[in-house]
Amino acid sequence: MNKSTMKAQSPQATAIQPTAPPAKLEQKQPQKQSQPTRRLTVQWPAPVLRFSPTAWAKLLYFRDRQETEIGGFAVTAAEDLLRVEEFVAVKQDVSVASVSFDDQAVADFFEAQVDAGRKPERFARIWLHTHPGGSPQPSATDEETFARVFGACQWALMFVLAQGGKTYARMRFNVGPGGNIVIPVEVDFAASFGPSQRDAWEAEYKANISAGRWSLLDAREDFGRDLGRDFGAPSDLTRRSIPDDWMEELEAMEPAERQLIMDELAGRPDLWGDREEVSYEYF
Repeated sequence: MNKSTMKAQSPQATAIQPTAPPAKLEQKQPQKQSQPTRRLTVQWPAPVLRFSPTAWAKLLYFRDRQETEIGGFAVTAAEDLLRVEEFVAVKQDVSVASVSFDDQAVADFFEAQVDAGRKPERFARIWLHTHPGGSPQPSATDEETFARVFGACQWALMFVLAQGGKTYARMRFNVGPGGNIVIPVEVDFAASFGPSQRDAWEAEYKANISAGRWSLLDAREDFGRDLGRDFGAPSDLTRRSIPDDWMEELEAMEPAERQLIMDELAGRPDLWGDREEVSYEYF
């Protein structure tokens, strides 16, 4: 056997070629779902005008003392400016259609409250008054008074309690864009409250409330012209206790509402001087 044959039969070394590493499989990451934008919503409790039972009882006592309007100020709690702890009446001239505070009495009341360590927002922001009729809706005079007296305050509240028990409470904001909101009214029995003080309330009523007679006989020219009736009595407008713009308010009313007021007045001969009967027609 020759060398060539031996070479052919001898095993040859096989070169091992390194194999390329397998391609890495890219693992697909799960796509993140886009989360909706979360907005933090804070729900503030709705404002409510709350009366302590004692303050409420005093207001009812003044309302029912006689058939006139009554006005005053609310003294509120330091921790809750919408919780009325006391109703305070100052000197005022009242009638079935108006309340006129004595300026000096209001100034004295404010001074006494400051001396007691109270801030104005506790005693000079909530105006309370009553209506002798069944409607608590503010009159044009109420609106004018509220705007004139409380228009410079950052906030103020007008409250009306009608004879039949209906109420009206409206907050007015005079800062920023401003605005108004009508809020509910409650009597708060949850907190502690004091007893009735009828003797003290009666003394306060007699000391501060001066009720004038609202007589159409004293305004013959005004009412005679607008009611189509000459009442046959000399005019003395200085004794009139109704506001100067009362006739404008009457004219601005809806016919049905105006007639209702006229009918109510016709049934109240004590408001009309010495006459026993009043007959009229209003168109």
